[in-house]
Amino acid sequence: MGIQHTKTDSAALAIEVESLVDSPEPDGIYHDTRECAGALLALGLLLIAPPTPRPKKPSRS
Repeated sequence: MGIQHTKTDSAALAIEVESLVDSPEPDGIYHDTRECAGALLALGLLLIAPPTPRPKKPSRS
């Protein structure tokens, strides 16, 4: 038993697929490449920076 398709089914499917493919992109946040590179560089510099010095504890003799 095979499934038989008519031309109207194929045409309706083609229209549905085209509407999905041609749909507008959803609103979102798109970042500028230079802006992302600057933020990444700043984050890298923060990670590479030496830790802040801590006060020395008095020796217990």
